[in-house]
Amino acid sequence: MGRTSSASGDPSCGAGERVRSGAEREREHELERVLRTGPFPLALRTALTVRGLALQRVQHRLAQRGVKVGVTSLSYWQQGARRPRRPESLRAVRVLEDVLDLPDRALSRLLEPGFTGSTGSIGSTGSGDGREEAGRPAARSYRLLLDPAEALEQLLAELETPADGGLHTVGHHERVRIGPARELRARDSQQVVRAHRDGVDRYLAIHHGDPGCAPERVAVRATENCRVGRVRWHGPSGVIVAELLFDARLRTGETYVFGYGFEDGTGGPSGEYVRGFSFAGGQYVLQVRFDEAALPVRFRRFARAAVGARRTGMRELTLNGPHRSVHAVEQSVRPGILGIGWDWA
Repeated sequence: MGRTSSASGDPSCGAGERVRSGAEREREHELERVLRTGPFPLALRTALTVRGLALQRVQHRLAQRGVKVGVTSLSYWQQGARRPRRPESLRAVRVLEDVLDLPDRALSRLLEPGFTGSTGSIGSTGSGDGREEAGRPAARSYRLLLDPAEALEQLLAELETPADGGLHTVGHHERVRIGPARELRARDSQQVVRAHRDGVDRYLAIHHGDPGCAPERVAVRATENCRVGRVRWHGPSGVIVAELLFDARLRTGETYVFGYGFEDGTGGPSGEYVRGFSFAGGQYVLQVRFDEAALPVRFRRFARAAVGARRTGMRELTLNGPHRSVHAVEQSVRPGILGIGWDWA
């Protein structure tokens, strides 16, 4: 471990001081343990507590060493709401080890891909204490759900956001509109989520346009109980990631209702709409409505275990004539992909 101060070095210390020194040693042992096992948020929180440093003081000491990090970012790091990913953030973590008087790479190693610690838990991005992780459902990697996974991972890194944002879906009603040129014109979502860790105050909405999509021209709308934060896109793949900021910071187990949408219309003809689910969850309703100038001749609901996997659970759907729409309902979604496909004449 790094250097620690001890009250026992003071010749005037009495019995009360010796008891406190014993408590300090216990805290040091706990810090040693979480630095071995991780995860990063718990280790950072423990180090801050043991060193008795407020975030403002930590920010000031980092600035003295030429590193600028906001108090908000430090708070998100210790909560697990965000994860240091960018080169400048990883450099800040290394300097943070010096500020907190920790061994070299004590925190940095917890951010390395595939770090397991002594618990054998691979790829966990939760907080690491049992109370917060107990409600977390099993997750599926984005690499299994989205074809240009590298593009998505790049955008998540720019936002310093873990793939597991701390939320899973309780209910989701999604409406998709297909325009007269057979293009994906827009989609709107009304969503209910539940937090499986403390401190979550945002949702990452991901849009993957059809071939030819111009993501810089896609508009993001916040329609209920949220507002649009940072938006990032990857032009070649047509992937967009948008932060939707909540009006409250959720505790584990709390639910939140919000609405949002994407106005697209920039891509080529669309032949299906799919949604990937990282977590098992509640009900999902997908409704696709077509312009009267562009009506397909056949519709089907389907599922996939992962990108590129064969379609399963296929079922023919009937167009609702007056409203030119089809829909599919999944009462309890599982990790994977659900969608509706259609054939043009």
